[in-house]
Amino acid sequence: MGILAAVLIAIAIGLALPICVLWVECLAAIWGKSQLNLPASEKNTREIKVSILIPAHNEATEIGATVKAILPQLKTTDQLIVIADNCTDETATNARQHGAIVLERHNQQQRGKGYALDFGLQQLSANPPDIVVMVDADCRVEPGGIEKIAQQSATINQPVQALYLMETPPTPSPKDSISALAFLVKNLVRPLGLTQLGQPCLLTGTGMAFPWSVLQTISLASGNIVEDMQLGLDLAIAGYAPYFCGDALVTGVLPQQAAAATSQRTRWEHGHLQTLLTQVPRLTKAALGQKRGDLLALALDLCVPPLSLLVMLWLATAAITGLFGFLTGIWLPTMLLSLEGVLMVMAIAIAWANFGRDRISGKTLLSIPFYVLWKIPLYFAFLFKPQKDWVRTQRDSVETPKPERMN
Repeated sequence: MGILAAVLIAIAIGLALPICVLWVECLAAIWGKSQLNLPASEKNTREIKVSILIPAHNEATEIGATVKAILPQLKTTDQLIVIADNCTDETATNARQHGAIVLERHNQQQRGKGYALDFGLQQLSANPPDIVVMVDADCRVEPGGIEKIAQQSATINQPVQALYLMETPPTPSPKDSISALAFLVKNLVRPLGLTQLGQPCLLTGTGMAFPWSVLQTISLASGNIVEDMQLGLDLAIAGYAPYFCGDALVTGVLPQQAAAATSQRTRWEHGHLQTLLTQVPRLTKAALGQKRGDLLALALDLCVPPLSLLVMLWLATAAITGLFGFLTGIWLPTMLLSLEGVLMVMAIAIAWANFGRDRISGKTLLSIPFYVLWKIPLYFAFLFKPQKDWVRTQRDSVETPKPERMN
């Protein structure tokens, strides 16, 4: 029994690390809330040339609205380029009609966002801009967002990540609302907490600004299914860790079709877990070798698995340690898990109360157990058949709701 007790204690301590990181980040974010919705700074007067790259694969229904939202934000020296990547629809035509410069790429062997962006960068190399901004084809950039992240990136000479949130569909299910809350915790609360602690953040997929010189230090040409996260880690190790700009908002819409939602979450979360397993040791080694606290902070942030998986792991471990305590009278593992459970609930409550209450009702939070159950097959699939290839998420034919600013 002594060996089993030691194993359960070790597992409980292992779970304590990501739970404590989550709790600290959510707690720190409270003090950063006042930094959201700030007016544009009059000091941001530096003239910089900006190029916006939008990789698009069969996005004919979305690309026009995306381009239309960005063009009014550009100066005469800026340019907006859509990379129509292996498209078989009217993406290129629609983008041109709305005023974008269009590059068409055809390569069935090298598919994915990373290859498309690398192609765009190659075309820019003859007359490079000061700052490159990358935006997904199905996202909307709120007014002023391009200038804010471009100016911040130019000022600190580091990559900058805008606030990227997912809006619920026009007729959201409780699952949609909980998914949006999980997205908000990951993409707003935790990066904001890291900012308050003076630390960098992970890249979250769209609304990313990079100094041209920084992009020359790494290669984007890969089919990684979470290429943005990997890009941020590669840049961080090279000395250019990304920083968060919570006042520049980019929004997408959660897919309403069940198959599309499952496909999207599978790609994101399988990619996240693959990155966690391979890159946390790499970041830790680099942090120790380079004696850099920012890399250690990123390693700790990355070690937090998707929220639903963290809840699942805690519930399973708590059940096992509870049964063990009942049979043996050894309750230390259960006591540790109980404390961790309190911290995890506190973290979620802090995030919802301070950042999600206006979007998600308290009643909807009761659906969290059902959301966790929905995700179980996804995580079992990771154990037996993890997704490794990039797959485009099918779009819904629904009107994009107008984004709401954070209060």
